[in-house]
Amino acid sequence: MHGFPYDIHSYVDVAPQLASQGCRVIVPYLRGFGTTRFRDPATLRSGEQAAIGADLIALMDALGIKRAVFAGHNWGGRGASVAAVLWPDRCAGLVTVNSYLIQDLSRAMVPLSPQYEAALWYEYYFQLERGRAGLAANRREIARILWDQWSPRWDFDDAIFDRAARAHDNPDYVDVVIHSYRHRFGLAAGDSRYTDLQRRLAQLPPITVPSVTLDGDADGVLPASDGRASASKFTGRRVHRIVPGAGHNLPQEAPEAFAAAVMELVKA
Repeated sequence: MHGFPYDIHSYVDVAPQLASQGCRVIVPYLRGFGTTRFRDPATLRSGEQAAIGADLIALMDALGIKRAVFAGHNWGGRGASVAAVLWPDRCAGLVTVNSYLIQDLSRAMVPLSPQYEAALWYEYYFQLERGRAGLAANRREIARILWDQWSPRWDFDDAIFDRAARAHDNPDYVDVVIHSYRHRFGLAAGDSRYTDLQRRLAQLPPITVPSVTLDGDADGVLPASDGRASASKFTGRRVHRIVPGAGHNLPQEAPEAFAAAVMELVKA
């Protein structure tokens, strides 16, 4: 599962590596990205964490998949984590970037240190209607700034960026993104269909399935850690690795490391 402001091409090199080893690999667009559409105009364009996790399970149900390894980064890593903690019987293993990603909404207004707050400028921008208008008018420009800031060592070209940015032309993209960032600060109500799931997530449940967590040592959002701070949130077998040179879009920057983590869980 990909993140914001990325798309399915975060796994353009991971998927073939896994498929060549016999895996069935599914890389879906998140709601509001690419070719996704809401079937009911009245449906809230929710980007809350419970919705992203529930979408993963709904996709598995639609495809008749009983159990799978979940893997993701950014929003996709959070969605995969949500699905793993709420539906552990469906998850054979979890690969995430930046460790435990389930949001603690009760601490949404507790500030971080200034150096970390500065990296989250876009989250605060999106709380304003000025930010919504800015995203609608400049979605590519904002994404490009974030790519550059979050992956300072990734030497991507215009073609790679443009291929992903086309997924942001979805008519629901702005609404889903804005809702996601406002909901996490408690400034937008969630979709009532996910209220019970969100109540369970508020307990910050541990991840019980076998897991591999990865950090890039050039991540411009969340600096790499040794994993000890989040250790209590993984009660199943968990391996944590730091990937040299990788930034926030780790699957596309270091596909071999990401694919190896998935295969480690597949083989187990």
